Amino acid sequence: MSESAAPTSGAKTRDTWTGQTGFLLAAIGSAIGLGNIWRFPGVAYTNGGGAFLIPYLVALVAIGIPVLWLDYAIGHKFRGSPPWALRRIGAVGEFFGWVQVFVCFVIFAYYAAVIAWAAQYVVFSVTEAWGNDPMTFFVGDFLKVADTDAVHFDFVPAVAIPLALVWLVVLLIMGLGVSRGVEVANRIFLPLLVVLFLALVVRALFLPGAVEGLNAFFTPDWSALTNYHVWLAAISQIFFSLSVAFGIMLTYASYLKPRSNLTGTGLVAGFANSSFEILAGLGVFSALGFMAHEQGVTFSQLEGLTGPILSFVTFPKIISMMPGGPLFGVLFFTSLVLAGITSLLSLLQVVSGGLQDKFGMSPVAASFTMGIPATVISIVLYGTTSGLNTLDIVDAFINNVGIVGSAIATTVYAAILGPKMKGLRAHLNSVSSVKVPRAWDHLVGIVVPIVLGVMLFMALVDYVTKGYGENPAWYVGVFGWGSIVFVGLASLVLTFVPWRHRPITLHISDLTAVSDTEEATR
Repeated sequence: MSESAAPTSGAKTRDTWTGQTGFLLAAIGSAIGLGNIWRFPGVAYTNGGGAFLIPYLVALVAIGIPVLWLDYAIGHKFRGSPPWALRRIGAVGEFFGWVQVFVCFVIFAYYAAVIAWAAQYVVFSVTEAWGNDPMTFFVGDFLKVADTDAVHFDFVPAVAIPLALVWLVVLLIMGLGVSRGVEVANRIFLPLLVVLFLALVVRALFLPGAVEGLNAFFTPDWSALTNYHVWLAAISQIFFSLSVAFGIMLTYASYLKPRSNLTGTGLVAGFANSSFEILAGLGVFSALGFMAHEQGVTFSQLEGLTGPILSFVTFPKIISMMPGGPLFGVLFFTSLVLAGITSLLSLLQVVSGGLQDKFGMSPVAASFTMGIPATVISIVLYGTTSGLNTLDIVDAFINNVGIVGSAIATTVYAAILGPKMKGLRAHLNSVSSVKVPRAWDHLVGIVVPIVLGVMLFMALVDYVTKGYGENPAWYVGVFGWGSIVFVGLASLVLTFVPWRHRPITLHISDLTAVSDTEEATR
Protein backbone atom coordinates (compact mmCIF):
# COMPACT_ATOMS: atom_id res chain seq x y z
CA MET A 1 0.00 0.00 0.00
CA SER A 2 1.40 3.38 -0.94
CA GLU A 3 1.59 6.24 1.53
CA SER A 4 -1.21 8.08 -0.22
CA ALA A 5 -3.43 5.04 0.09
CA ALA A 6 -2.97 4.70 3.83
CA PRO A 7 -6.29 5.37 5.55
CA THR A 8 -6.60 8.40 7.74
CA SER A 9 -9.41 7.26 9.99
CA GLY A 10 -8.55 7.00 13.65
CA ALA A 11 -5.49 9.24 13.36
CA LYS A 12 -4.47 10.76 16.66
CA THR A 13 -2.24 13.66 17.56
CA ARG A 14 1.24 12.31 18.03
CA ASP A 15 2.68 12.52 21.53
CA THR A 16 5.76 14.72 21.93
CA TRP A 17 8.47 15.39 24.48
CA THR A 18 7.67 18.37 26.68
CA GLY A 19 10.89 20.00 25.48
CA GLN A 20 14.46 19.52 24.33
CA THR A 21 15.65 18.65 27.84
CA GLY A 22 13.21 15.77 28.19
CA PHE A 23 14.35 14.32 24.87
CA LEU A 24 18.03 14.77 25.76
CA LEU A 25 17.64 13.00 29.11
CA ALA A 26 15.82 10.12 27.42
CA ALA A 27 18.49 9.86 24.70
CA ILE A 28 21.30 9.85 27.25
CA GLY A 29 19.36 7.39 29.41
CA SER A 30 19.04 5.04 26.45
CA ALA A 31 22.75 5.28 25.61
CA ILE A 32 23.89 4.76 29.21
CA GLY A 33 23.12 1.13 29.88
CA LEU A 34 24.61 -2.03 31.31
CA GLY A 35 27.30 -2.17 28.61
CA ASN A 36 28.77 1.16 29.70
CA ILE A 37 29.50 -0.24 33.15
CA TRP A 38 30.51 -3.82 32.49
CA ARG A 39 31.75 -3.78 28.87
CA PHE A 40 33.70 -0.59 28.16
CA PRO A 41 36.37 -0.90 30.91
CA GLY A 42 37.27 -4.44 29.87
CA VAL A 43 37.29 -3.62 26.14
CA ALA A 44 39.57 -0.63 26.77
CA TYR A 45 41.95 -2.66 28.94
CA THR A 46 42.33 -5.51 26.43
CA ASN A 47 42.72 -3.17 23.43
CA GLY A 48 45.59 -0.90 24.35
CA GLY A 49 44.58 0.67 27.65
CA GLY A 50 44.96 4.45 27.44
CA ALA A 51 45.85 4.17 23.73
CA PHE A 52 42.37 2.73 23.10
CA LEU A 53 40.88 6.15 23.83
CA ILE A 54 42.30 7.41 20.51
CA PRO A 55 40.39 5.01 18.19
CA TYR A 56 37.46 5.24 20.60
CA LEU A 57 37.17 9.03 20.22
CA VAL A 58 37.80 8.80 16.46
CA ALA A 59 34.98 6.26 16.20
CA LEU A 60 32.70 8.51 18.25
CA VAL A 61 33.27 11.54 16.01
CA ALA A 62 33.56 9.76 12.64
CA ILE A 63 30.90 7.05 12.99
CA GLY A 64 28.86 7.25 16.19
CA ILE A 65 27.64 10.85 16.03
CA PRO A 66 27.15 10.91 12.21
CA VAL A 67 24.94 7.79 12.37
CA LEU A 68 23.16 9.26 15.38
CA TRP A 69 22.39 12.32 13.24
CA LEU A 70 21.03 10.00 10.54
CA ASP A 71 18.61 8.47 13.05
CA TYR A 72 17.57 11.93 14.21
CA ALA A 73 17.05 13.13 10.64
CA ILE A 74 14.87 10.21 9.55
CA GLY A 75 12.77 10.13 12.72
CA HIS A 76 12.25 13.88 12.93
CA LYS A 77 11.66 14.49 9.21
CA PHE A 78 9.18 11.65 8.73
CA ARG A 79 7.55 11.83 12.16
CA GLY A 80 7.20 8.15 12.90
CA SER A 81 8.57 4.91 14.28
CA PRO A 82 10.98 2.94 12.04
CA PRO A 83 8.34 1.12 9.93
CA TRP A 84 6.46 4.33 9.11
CA ALA A 85 9.48 6.64 8.78
CA LEU A 86 11.46 4.31 6.51
CA ARG A 87 8.29 3.49 4.53
CA ARG A 88 7.94 7.16 3.68
CA ILE A 89 11.37 7.01 2.01
CA GLY A 90 10.39 4.00 -0.09
CA ALA A 91 8.01 1.02 0.03
CA VAL A 92 10.67 -1.54 0.94
CA GLY A 93 11.66 0.62 3.88
CA GLU A 94 8.81 -0.68 5.99
CA PHE A 95 10.45 -4.10 6.10
CA PHE A 96 13.72 -2.61 7.31
CA GLY A 97 11.73 -0.68 9.91
CA TRP A 98 10.10 -3.81 11.27
CA VAL A 99 13.52 -5.48 11.40
CA GLN A 100 14.59 -2.73 13.79
CA VAL A 101 11.40 -3.22 15.84
CA PHE A 102 11.89 -6.96 16.23
CA VAL A 103 15.59 -6.62 16.96
CA CYS A 104 14.55 -4.45 19.89
CA PHE A 105 11.91 -7.02 20.88
CA VAL A 106 14.49 -9.81 21.03
CA ILE A 107 16.89 -7.64 23.01
CA PHE A 108 14.46 -6.44 25.66
CA ALA A 109 13.19 -9.96 26.29
CA TYR A 110 16.59 -10.89 27.77
CA TYR A 111 17.71 -7.42 28.87
CA ALA A 112 14.93 -7.41 31.46
CA ALA A 113 16.36 -10.62 32.93
CA VAL A 114 19.74 -8.98 33.60
CA ILE A 115 17.97 -6.09 35.35
CA ALA A 116 16.17 -8.65 37.50
CA TRP A 117 19.53 -10.21 38.43
CA ALA A 118 20.87 -6.80 39.45
CA ALA A 119 17.74 -6.07 41.50
CA GLN A 120 18.23 -9.32 43.42
CA TYR A 121 21.88 -8.48 44.01
CA VAL A 122 20.90 -5.18 45.61
CA VAL A 123 19.25 -7.32 48.30
CA PHE A 124 22.09 -9.87 48.36
CA SER A 125 24.62 -7.05 48.93
CA VAL A 126 23.15 -6.19 52.32
CA THR A 127 24.17 -9.55 53.83
CA GLU A 128 26.84 -10.49 51.25
CA ALA A 129 24.77 -13.58 50.54
CA TRP A 130 27.28 -14.95 48.01
CA GLY A 131 29.66 -15.97 50.85
CA ASN A 132 33.22 -17.00 50.01
CA ASP A 133 32.54 -18.28 46.49
CA PRO A 134 30.63 -15.70 44.36
CA MET A 135 31.01 -17.78 41.18
CA THR A 136 29.35 -20.86 42.66
CA PHE A 137 26.67 -18.66 44.21
CA PHE A 138 25.91 -16.85 40.93
CA VAL A 139 25.90 -19.86 38.60
CA GLY A 140 24.76 -22.57 41.01
CA ASP A 141 22.83 -21.20 43.99
CA PHE A 142 21.22 -18.19 42.26
CA LEU A 143 20.76 -19.03 38.56
CA LYS A 144 20.91 -22.82 39.05
CA VAL A 145 22.48 -23.13 35.59
CA ALA A 146 21.82 -26.48 33.94
CA ASP A 147 23.86 -28.47 31.44
CA THR A 148 24.33 -26.62 28.12
CA ASP A 149 23.42 -29.76 26.14
CA ALA A 150 19.72 -29.33 26.83
CA VAL A 151 17.05 -26.68 27.21
CA HIS A 152 15.38 -26.82 30.61
CA PHE A 153 12.15 -25.15 31.63
CA ASP A 154 12.59 -25.53 35.37
CA PHE A 155 11.72 -22.11 36.77
CA VAL A 156 14.10 -20.34 39.12
CA PRO A 157 11.85 -18.35 41.48
CA ALA A 158 14.70 -16.02 42.54
CA VAL A 159 14.91 -14.88 38.89
CA ALA A 160 11.36 -15.33 37.60
CA ILE A 161 9.65 -13.33 40.37
CA PRO A 162 11.80 -10.16 40.14
CA LEU A 163 11.70 -10.51 36.35
CA ALA A 164 7.90 -10.36 36.42
CA LEU A 165 8.09 -7.31 38.71
CA VAL A 166 10.51 -5.55 36.34
CA TRP A 167 8.06 -6.07 33.51
CA LEU A 168 5.18 -4.78 35.60
CA VAL A 169 7.05 -1.55 36.41
CA VAL A 170 8.29 -0.78 32.90
CA LEU A 171 4.98 -1.59 31.22
CA LEU A 172 3.13 0.71 33.61
CA ILE A 173 5.59 3.45 32.63
CA MET A 174 5.09 2.71 28.92
CA GLY A 175 1.32 2.82 29.31
CA LEU A 176 1.56 6.46 30.41
CA GLY A 177 3.03 7.45 27.03
CA VAL A 178 6.12 9.39 26.00
CA SER A 179 5.75 12.65 27.90
CA ARG A 180 4.04 11.37 31.06
CA GLY A 181 5.78 7.99 31.24
CA VAL A 182 9.16 7.61 29.52
CA GLU A 183 10.21 11.24 29.96
CA VAL A 184 9.23 11.44 33.64
CA ALA A 185 11.00 8.14 34.38
CA ASN A 186 14.22 9.39 32.77
CA ARG A 187 14.01 12.72 34.60
CA ILE A 188 14.01 10.73 37.86
CA PHE A 189 16.20 7.72 37.10
CA LEU A 190 19.03 9.34 35.11
CA PRO A 191 20.06 12.01 37.69
CA LEU A 192 19.71 9.39 40.43
CA LEU A 193 21.97 7.03 38.45
CA VAL A 194 24.64 9.72 38.02
CA VAL A 195 24.58 10.65 41.72
CA LEU A 196 24.78 7.03 42.90
CA PHE A 197 27.53 6.14 40.44
CA LEU A 198 29.57 9.22 41.33
CA ALA A 199 29.37 8.20 44.98
CA LEU A 200 30.54 4.71 44.02
CA VAL A 201 33.46 6.05 41.97
CA VAL A 202 34.61 8.41 44.74
CA ARG A 203 34.54 5.52 47.21
CA ALA A 204 36.52 3.30 44.84
CA LEU A 205 39.18 5.95 44.15
CA PHE A 206 40.19 6.00 47.83
CA LEU A 207 40.64 2.24 48.16
CA PRO A 208 44.15 0.79 48.68
CA GLY A 209 45.50 -0.28 45.29
CA ALA A 210 43.17 2.01 43.31
CA VAL A 211 46.14 3.75 41.67
CA GLU A 212 47.45 0.43 40.33
CA GLY A 213 44.05 -0.22 38.81
CA LEU A 214 43.95 3.20 37.17
CA ASN A 215 47.47 2.69 35.84
CA ALA A 216 46.36 -0.55 34.22
CA PHE A 217 43.33 1.19 32.72
CA PHE A 218 45.12 4.23 31.31
CA THR A 219 48.69 3.04 30.57
CA PRO A 220 48.88 3.17 26.78
CA ASP A 221 50.05 0.33 24.58
CA TRP A 222 50.79 2.35 21.46
CA SER A 223 51.49 -0.74 19.37
CA ALA A 224 47.76 -1.55 19.62
CA LEU A 225 47.00 1.36 17.28
CA THR A 226 48.43 -0.62 14.36
CA ASN A 227 46.06 -3.54 15.01
CA TYR A 228 42.84 -3.24 13.00
CA HIS A 229 41.04 -5.43 15.56
CA VAL A 230 41.49 -2.62 18.10
CA TRP A 231 39.88 -0.11 15.74
CA LEU A 232 36.99 -2.47 15.06
CA ALA A 233 36.58 -2.96 18.82
CA ALA A 234 36.38 0.82 19.25
CA ILE A 235 33.79 1.14 16.48
CA SER A 236 31.79 -1.73 17.95
CA GLN A 237 31.80 -0.18 21.43
CA ILE A 238 30.69 3.26 20.19
CA PHE A 239 28.10 1.79 17.86
CA PHE A 240 26.37 -0.34 20.46
CA SER A 241 26.69 2.04 23.40
CA LEU A 242 25.09 4.95 21.52
CA SER A 243 22.05 2.81 20.56
CA VAL A 244 22.22 3.90 16.92
CA ALA A 245 20.76 2.44 13.71
CA PHE A 246 18.36 -0.06 15.25
CA GLY A 247 15.35 2.14 15.86
CA ILE A 248 15.82 3.72 19.27
CA MET A 249 17.10 7.18 18.41
CA LEU A 250 14.98 7.31 15.26
CA THR A 251 11.86 6.67 17.34
CA TYR A 252 12.85 9.12 20.07
CA ALA A 253 13.51 11.86 17.50
CA SER A 254 10.06 11.35 15.99
CA TYR A 255 8.50 12.70 19.20
CA LEU A 256 10.43 15.98 19.01
CA LYS A 257 8.67 19.19 18.10
CA PRO A 258 9.37 20.52 14.56
CA ARG A 259 11.70 23.24 15.82
CA SER A 260 14.38 21.18 17.58
CA ASN A 261 18.15 21.47 17.64
CA LEU A 262 18.99 17.99 16.34
CA THR A 263 22.73 18.12 15.75
CA GLY A 264 23.53 20.02 18.95
CA THR A 265 21.50 17.53 20.97
CA GLY A 266 23.28 14.66 19.23
CA LEU A 267 26.68 16.05 20.19
CA VAL A 268 25.66 16.45 23.82
CA ALA A 269 24.16 12.94 23.97
CA GLY A 270 27.20 11.35 22.30
CA PHE A 271 29.80 12.98 24.53
CA ALA A 272 27.68 12.49 27.67
CA ASN A 273 27.55 8.75 26.93
CA SER A 274 31.31 8.55 26.40
CA SER A 275 31.98 10.60 29.53
CA PHE A 276 29.93 8.13 31.57
CA GLU A 277 31.85 5.22 30.06
CA ILE A 278 35.16 6.76 31.11
CA LEU A 279 33.68 7.44 34.56
CA ALA A 280 32.69 3.77 34.72
CA GLY A 281 36.26 2.84 33.83
CA LEU A 282 37.56 4.93 36.74
CA GLY A 283 35.24 3.24 39.21
CA VAL A 284 35.60 -0.32 37.93
CA PHE A 285 39.38 -0.31 37.63
CA SER A 286 39.90 1.41 40.97
CA ALA A 287 37.88 -1.40 42.54
CA LEU A 288 39.78 -4.05 40.56
CA GLY A 289 43.08 -2.50 41.65
CA PHE A 290 41.94 -2.84 45.24
CA MET A 291 41.08 -6.49 44.60
CA ALA A 292 44.57 -7.18 43.20
CA HIS A 293 46.10 -5.39 46.19
CA GLU A 294 44.12 -7.45 48.68
CA GLN A 295 44.95 -10.74 46.95
CA GLY A 296 48.63 -9.87 46.61
CA VAL A 297 48.68 -10.38 42.82
CA THR A 298 49.44 -8.14 39.84
CA PHE A 299 46.57 -6.58 37.95
CA SER A 300 47.29 -8.70 34.87
CA GLN A 301 46.62 -11.85 36.89
CA LEU A 302 43.01 -10.90 37.55
CA GLU A 303 40.20 -12.59 35.62
CA GLY A 304 36.60 -11.65 34.88
CA LEU A 305 37.18 -8.06 33.77
CA THR A 306 34.09 -7.69 31.57
CA GLY A 307 30.49 -8.79 31.13
CA PRO A 308 28.19 -10.50 33.64
CA ILE A 309 31.13 -12.18 35.38
CA LEU A 310 32.58 -8.75 36.23
CA SER A 311 29.29 -7.56 37.71
CA PHE A 312 28.00 -10.68 39.43
CA VAL A 313 31.18 -12.53 40.40
CA THR A 314 34.18 -10.17 40.47
CA PHE A 315 32.41 -7.26 42.12
CA PRO A 316 30.87 -9.38 44.88
CA LYS A 317 34.42 -10.55 45.68
CA ILE A 318 35.50 -6.92 45.93
CA ILE A 319 32.48 -6.03 48.09
CA SER A 320 33.36 -8.81 50.54
CA MET A 321 36.95 -7.54 50.86
CA MET A 322 36.34 -3.85 51.42
CA PRO A 323 35.24 -1.96 54.53
CA GLY A 324 31.66 -0.79 54.11
CA GLY A 325 31.22 -3.36 51.36
CA PRO A 326 27.44 -3.76 51.65
CA LEU A 327 26.90 -0.05 51.00
CA PHE A 328 29.25 -0.20 48.00
CA GLY A 329 27.30 -3.21 46.72
CA VAL A 330 23.93 -1.51 47.08
CA LEU A 331 25.26 1.53 45.17
CA PHE A 332 26.75 -0.60 42.41
CA PHE A 333 23.80 -2.88 41.77
CA THR A 334 21.25 -0.08 42.12
CA SER A 335 23.24 1.77 39.45
CA LEU A 336 22.98 -1.31 37.22
CA VAL A 337 19.21 -1.44 37.75
CA LEU A 338 18.71 2.24 36.93
CA ALA A 339 21.00 2.12 33.88
CA GLY A 340 19.19 -0.98 32.69
CA ILE A 341 15.70 0.45 33.11
CA THR A 342 16.42 3.67 31.19
CA SER A 343 17.79 1.60 28.30
CA LEU A 344 14.96 -0.93 28.51
CA LEU A 345 12.37 1.85 28.21
CA SER A 346 13.99 3.03 24.97
CA LEU A 347 13.87 -0.48 23.51
CA LEU A 348 10.23 -0.81 24.49
CA GLN A 349 9.34 2.55 22.92
CA VAL A 350 10.52 1.33 19.50
CA VAL A 351 8.07 -1.57 19.58
CA SER A 352 5.30 0.47 21.19
CA GLY A 353 5.73 3.26 18.62
CA GLY A 354 5.57 0.78 15.75
CA LEU A 355 2.32 -0.73 17.04
CA GLN A 356 0.79 2.68 17.69
CA ASP A 357 1.67 3.91 14.20
CA LYS A 358 0.53 0.77 12.35
CA PHE A 359 -2.64 -0.05 14.23
CA GLY A 360 -3.63 3.24 15.84
CA MET A 361 -3.22 1.77 19.33
CA SER A 362 -3.09 3.87 22.47
CA PRO A 363 0.08 3.66 24.60
CA VAL A 364 -1.81 1.45 27.06
CA ALA A 365 -2.99 -0.96 24.34
CA ALA A 366 0.49 -1.10 22.79
CA SER A 367 2.00 -1.73 26.22
CA PHE A 368 -0.24 -4.77 26.80
CA THR A 369 0.11 -6.04 23.22
CA MET A 370 3.89 -6.19 23.38
CA GLY A 371 4.21 -6.64 27.13
CA ILE A 372 2.25 -9.85 27.65
CA PRO A 373 4.17 -11.97 25.09
CA ALA A 374 7.48 -10.33 26.07
CA THR A 375 6.92 -11.13 29.74
CA VAL A 376 6.04 -14.75 28.95
CA ILE A 377 9.07 -15.17 26.67
CA SER A 378 11.38 -13.55 29.24
CA ILE A 379 10.26 -15.83 32.04
CA VAL A 380 10.13 -19.03 29.95
CA LEU A 381 13.52 -18.54 28.29
CA TYR A 382 15.50 -16.55 30.85
CA GLY A 383 13.82 -17.27 34.16
CA THR A 384 14.74 -20.95 33.99
CA THR A 385 17.81 -23.07 34.65
CA SER A 386 19.04 -22.76 31.05
CA GLY A 387 18.43 -19.01 30.98
CA LEU A 388 22.08 -17.90 31.23
CA ASN A 389 23.22 -20.12 28.36
CA THR A 390 20.33 -19.04 26.14
CA LEU A 391 20.83 -15.37 26.96
CA ASP A 392 24.52 -15.53 26.06
CA ILE A 393 23.83 -17.00 22.61
CA VAL A 394 20.91 -14.73 21.72
CA ASP A 395 22.79 -11.64 22.87
CA ALA A 396 25.83 -12.44 20.69
CA PHE A 397 23.83 -13.13 17.52
CA ILE A 398 21.29 -10.31 17.79
CA ASN A 399 24.04 -7.75 18.46
CA ASN A 400 26.73 -8.91 16.05
CA VAL A 401 24.42 -10.02 13.23
CA GLY A 402 21.00 -8.46 13.80
CA ILE A 403 21.98 -4.92 14.83
CA VAL A 404 24.95 -4.62 12.47
CA GLY A 405 22.91 -5.99 9.55
CA SER A 406 20.08 -3.58 10.33
CA ALA A 407 22.53 -0.66 10.44
CA ILE A 408 24.03 -1.56 7.07
CA ALA A 409 20.58 -1.81 5.49
CA THR A 410 19.46 1.51 7.00
CA THR A 411 22.52 3.52 5.95
CA VAL A 412 22.60 2.11 2.41
CA TYR A 413 18.84 2.51 2.04
CA ALA A 414 18.90 6.14 3.20
CA ALA A 415 21.77 6.89 0.83
CA ILE A 416 20.22 5.32 -2.28
CA LEU A 417 16.45 5.85 -2.08
CA GLY A 418 14.03 8.69 -1.38
CA PRO A 419 15.54 12.07 -0.53
CA LYS A 420 19.01 10.55 -0.26
CA MET A 421 21.58 11.88 2.16
CA LYS A 422 21.45 15.39 0.70
CA GLY A 423 17.78 15.79 1.63
CA LEU A 424 18.34 14.45 5.14
CA ARG A 425 21.33 16.74 5.60
CA ALA A 426 19.25 19.70 4.46
CA HIS A 427 16.63 18.81 7.05
CA LEU A 428 19.22 18.62 9.82
CA ASN A 429 20.69 21.97 8.83
CA SER A 430 17.27 23.64 8.60
CA VAL A 431 16.55 23.09 12.29
CA SER A 432 19.97 22.77 13.95
CA SER A 433 22.62 25.11 15.29
CA VAL A 434 25.60 22.93 14.25
CA LYS A 435 25.58 22.55 10.47
CA VAL A 436 26.31 19.17 8.90
CA PRO A 437 29.00 19.29 6.15
CA ARG A 438 28.65 17.60 2.76
CA ALA A 439 31.24 15.02 3.77
CA TRP A 440 28.54 13.53 6.02
CA ASP A 441 26.69 12.20 2.95
CA HIS A 442 29.61 10.01 1.88
CA LEU A 443 30.70 9.14 5.41
CA VAL A 444 27.32 7.71 6.43
CA GLY A 445 26.24 6.45 3.01
CA ILE A 446 29.51 4.78 1.96
CA VAL A 447 32.23 4.57 4.65
CA VAL A 448 30.01 3.43 7.53
CA PRO A 449 28.33 0.57 5.58
CA ILE A 450 31.74 -0.66 4.41
CA VAL A 451 33.18 -0.66 7.94
CA LEU A 452 30.09 -2.34 9.37
CA GLY A 453 30.13 -4.80 6.47
CA VAL A 454 33.63 -5.90 7.50
CA MET A 455 32.41 -6.39 11.08
CA LEU A 456 29.39 -8.40 9.92
CA PHE A 457 31.47 -10.56 7.57
CA MET A 458 33.96 -11.39 10.32
CA ALA A 459 31.14 -12.30 12.72
CA LEU A 460 29.38 -14.52 10.16
CA VAL A 461 32.58 -16.37 9.22
CA ASP A 462 33.32 -16.91 12.90
CA TYR A 463 29.86 -18.27 13.72
CA VAL A 464 29.63 -20.47 10.62
CA THR A 465 33.10 -22.01 10.97
CA LYS A 466 33.51 -22.13 14.74
CA GLY A 467 30.01 -22.03 16.16
CA TYR A 468 29.63 -20.15 19.41
CA GLY A 469 31.67 -21.09 22.43
CA GLU A 470 31.31 -24.67 23.57
CA ASN A 471 27.57 -24.79 22.89
CA PRO A 472 26.16 -27.64 20.79
CA ALA A 473 25.46 -26.76 17.15
CA TRP A 474 21.72 -27.36 17.59
CA TYR A 475 21.58 -24.99 20.58
CA VAL A 476 23.32 -22.25 18.60
CA GLY A 477 21.06 -22.97 15.63
CA VAL A 478 17.83 -22.70 17.61
CA PHE A 479 18.61 -19.64 19.71
CA GLY A 480 21.37 -17.92 17.73
CA TRP A 481 20.41 -18.28 14.10
CA GLY A 482 16.82 -18.82 15.20
CA SER A 483 16.63 -15.32 16.67
CA ILE A 484 17.79 -13.87 13.33
CA VAL A 485 15.25 -15.94 11.39
CA PHE A 486 12.50 -14.85 13.80
CA VAL A 487 13.34 -11.18 13.22
CA GLY A 488 13.24 -11.63 9.44
CA LEU A 489 10.00 -13.64 9.27
CA ALA A 490 8.14 -11.48 11.81
CA SER A 491 9.21 -8.35 9.92
CA LEU A 492 7.98 -9.81 6.64
CA VAL A 493 4.58 -10.68 8.13
CA LEU A 494 4.04 -7.23 9.66
CA THR A 495 5.08 -5.56 6.40
CA PHE A 496 2.14 -7.17 4.58
CA VAL A 497 -0.42 -6.39 7.28
CA PRO A 498 -2.54 -3.42 6.08
CA TRP A 499 -2.14 -0.07 7.83
CA ARG A 500 -5.12 0.91 9.95
CA HIS A 501 -4.50 4.66 9.92
CA ARG A 502 -2.07 7.40 8.93
CA PRO A 503 0.11 8.09 12.00
CA ILE A 504 1.34 11.53 10.95
CA THR A 505 -0.87 14.18 12.56
CA LEU A 506 0.48 17.52 13.72
CA HIS A 507 -0.88 20.34 15.82
CA ILE A 508 -1.81 23.51 13.93
CA SER A 509 1.13 25.24 15.61
CA ASP A 510 3.40 22.46 14.39
CA LEU A 511 2.20 22.88 10.82
CA THR A 512 2.94 26.59 11.01
CA ALA A 513 6.40 25.88 12.37
CA VAL A 514 7.10 23.41 9.56
CA SER A 515 5.98 25.95 6.92
CA ASP A 516 8.23 28.61 8.44
CA THR A 517 11.19 26.23 8.46
CA GLU A 518 10.69 25.19 4.85
CA GLU A 519 10.30 28.81 3.76
CA ALA A 520 13.54 29.75 5.51
CA THR A 521 15.50 27.04 3.69
CA ARG A 522 14.33 27.85 0.16
